[in-house]
Amino acid sequence: MSLAKVIEVLAEGETIEEAFENAVAEASQTVDSIESVWASDVEAKVGNGEIQSYRITAKITFAVNKT
Repeated sequence: MSLAKVIEVLAEGETIEEAFENAVAEASQTVDSIESVWASDVEAKVGNGEIQSYRITAKITFAVNKT
């Protein structure tokens, strides 16, 4: 039987794709075996009438290693 765990992180980027990439890059510094990522919330920061950046609340799923 395999076991997975989900953590929630906040990430930001100039595009939604970059926000996802940043979430995985940061999480992978301390978490191994990342299997998937999905956004439970997406937000855009606006300044001077234009979108400045995107923020996501990312759910990152990773395998739990049994020792």
